[in-house]
Amino acid sequence: MAVVHAPVPVSAAPGGERGTRGQVARLILELGPSTAATLGGRLGLTPAAIRRHLDNLIAEGMVETRTARTYGNRGRGRPAKLFVITDAGRSAFEHAYDGLATSALRFIAARMGHQAVGEFAREQVSELERRYAPVVAQGELTARVQALAEALNADGYAASVRPAPLVGSVLAGKAASGEQICQHHCPVAHVAAEFPQLCEAETEAFARLLGTPVQRLATIAHGDGVCTTHVTCTSGSARNTAARPADSGGRKDDITTESGGLSI
Repeated sequence: MAVVHAPVPVSAAPGGERGTRGQVARLILELGPSTAATLGGRLGLTPAAIRRHLDNLIAEGMVETRTARTYGNRGRGRPAKLFVITDAGRSAFEHAYDGLATSALRFIAARMGHQAVGEFAREQVSELERRYAPVVAQGELTARVQALAEALNADGYAASVRPAPLVGSVLAGKAASGEQICQHHCPVAHVAAEFPQLCEAETEAFARLLGTPVQRLATIAHGDGVCTTHVTCTSGSARNTAARPADSGGRKDDITTESGGLSI
């Protein structure tokens, strides 16, 4: 979820080819997986120029390619190639980015209060929600949870899904099993540690997208290894393999608490 523009890394400081290359890398960081046509159009570069910069970024280990995932019927031709920021590329931006994002949110909190930070976080995550809604809208709940994790994974969250043990639930007076979405990467963990509204806004968006209660069990921002979100599945929507009682009796302590993150 983009909050502010990250400063260009020293290796891509303004000036000629490297300055433009840094702009390309930053745009991929902000937009997420993008085609060469999208990047060239946003920056006003010719197809030959954007390919040259992308090839150099790939050679430097800042960017890698993926094949675009298709949903539903696809026409003829090869799937689109997407350019994605790598962990090395992301880390080149993150140090200064964390400080700038934190300062910006502190300013908002001081001038307008912490409620304004929450409103800001929800406004920012609304773009993620808008992009994911068509992908997550179809199928049974377990399929939609998987689709959400795949969309997060494509955006660099290193997300996965695992079944959760049966836990007690007051929802409709029934016991409920569920799924766990595990996000193994959080690019703004240090910011979210001070402003949990960021994680809260993301969790609220997950609940709206899936149309079922969700609960954030752990976050990288609070020192956990991964951000884990428990998705409640009622007996009518949970898959059979997830509907069996947990060996330990379904205590909360027995829920896997891998945690993942929110990106600003």
